[in-house]
Amino acid sequence: MPSVGSLEFQRKFGDHMHQAQREPVEITRHGRREFVLMSADHYDWLRAAAQRTHRTADAADVVIDAVERAEMDPEHAHLDDLLK
Repeated sequence: MPSVGSLEFQRKFGDHMHQAQREPVEITRHGRREFVLMSADHYDWLRAAAQRTHRTADAADVVIDAVERAEMDPEHAHLDDLLK
């Protein structure tokens, strides 16, 4: 992601606005990231992706059956101790 200081961002706002149509632009202040400028389409896509959640209780029966039948590779059996 391209990065630009806040003063340069102010001076060349139009250029960075056009760049943000193609990819997000990181805006820094005193060397620290403060903002990210992105297209509205990219922002909408991120919001929609963040809202896509799936509850285990809502899983299809075929998925639940597959999980119940699944077996762990014996190589990872030591991980069971972490659940105790």
